[in-house]
Amino acid sequence: MSDPGDGTALNRCGWATSAPDYVSYHDDEWGVPLRGVTAMFERLSLEGFQSGLSWLVILRKRPAFRAAFAGFDPEVVAGFSEVDVARLLADAGIVRNRSKIEATVQNARAVLDLDTPLDELLWSFAPDPAEHPRPATLSDVPAVTPESTAMATELKRRGLRFVGPTTCYALMQAAGLVDDHVADCWRAAPR
Repeated sequence: MSDPGDGTALNRCGWATSAPDYVSYHDDEWGVPLRGVTAMFERLSLEGFQSGLSWLVILRKRPAFRAAFAGFDPEVVAGFSEVDVARLLADAGIVRNRSKIEATVQNARAVLDLDTPLDELLWSFAPDPAEHPRPATLSDVPAVTPESTAMATELKRRGLRFVGPTTCYALMQAAGLVDDHVADCWRAAPR
């Protein structure tokens, strides 16, 4: 619990209390319904970069990621060449993992080839909120669901990489496709 500055204390999801960056992200972004191809491409890309790392690392590097990947505009990123990959591998402001960088470029190309906008495709996997119970505690929050598995399968079928079921579920949580704020969190929407 922390004080928002008005004398009241707010309960938050336990993961969000260890650093001010987390508190801000939790309070302002995590679980807020996100729309738009560029916004969803950014979130999908950052979740892929997070794989195996702390989200805090990615969150703190997000401004550098945005600069390095042209604001995550899929049309621009799809045009990246080997020269751009080399530039990104030399950029200490981002996670310098060749596989993840190349996957982001490939994913941008795949996004441009979709027959439906990326955000619409991703939202098609959102479960019915009535069938997705609110977690009482952090231990009740799943890492993978049937919907995230289906999303990962479909994204891979369409040529995207670094989009496994766990990454897809993290995306679903972050982009508001599911509301996994624990029951006593101030952000938990009534159901």
